Amino acid sequence: YPVVCLDEQPTQLIGETRQPIPMKPSQPQRYDYEYERLGTAVNFMTTEPLAGWRKVNVRQTRTAVDLAQEVKELLDVDYPDVEKVVLVWDNLNTHVSASLYKAFEPAEARRLLERLDIHYTPKHGSWLDIAEIELSVFTKQCLGCRISDIETLRSKAKAWQNHRNTAQRGVSRCLSRQLSGDVHDDLQTLFFSADLLGRIEPYLVHRIPVSGFARPAKWIFCPGGLVEFFPFL
Repeated sequence: YPVVCLDEQPTQLIGETRQPIPMKPSQPQRYDYEYERLGTAVNFMTTEPLAGWRKVNVRQTRTAVDLAQEVKELLDVDYPDVEKVVLVWDNLNTHVSASLYKAFEPAEARRLLERLDIHYTPKHGSWLDIAEIELSVFTKQCLGCRISDIETLRSKAKAWQNHRNTAQRGVSRCLSRQLSGDVHDDLQTLFFSADLLGRIEPYLVHRIPVSGFARPAKWIFCPGGLVEFFPFL
């Protein structure tokens, strides 16, 4: 089953109060320090780390209905032929099965839930959700300028995700050698709590071939809580 991580973050929409001065040779673009707040948007990130794939949907709100629609799109559009998706997310108040029942009829909500195997990160370990790391990369690479409207944000998010998906970019999240001991240079290493390991252990396998990678990815369960996760890119 594919292991997919989901997370979301708010973004403030900011407009200019004065027209910026375009850049010229030997002179960068210049803009005034004053700005205008134009509301907020929410970036929903879903990612399958082992496949080097991610998707960003920009919505106006972060409600239970928004989350349910994201889950439905994940199952019916992104993974329509998969029997079950292992979904990892944190303990946000909308990250519950009840969100699906708020958005859909009971039969539809049950159909979606039967295709999900949901796993929560520890309450103080949301960084184990790889989607949170992808959102950090998205913020640094795509949100460094003032964006005044949601359509522009959606356009930038689409271009960013297509670029990273084409390159099959991975996520760099490693322990130091002093902490991890025997760490291979070509693998990502994550440290999971014993509780989380107990919940995901049934899905750990020794080797998972990933299309496009020179070496197969690995999930190796170790008693000390060390999991070799996916190829270092």
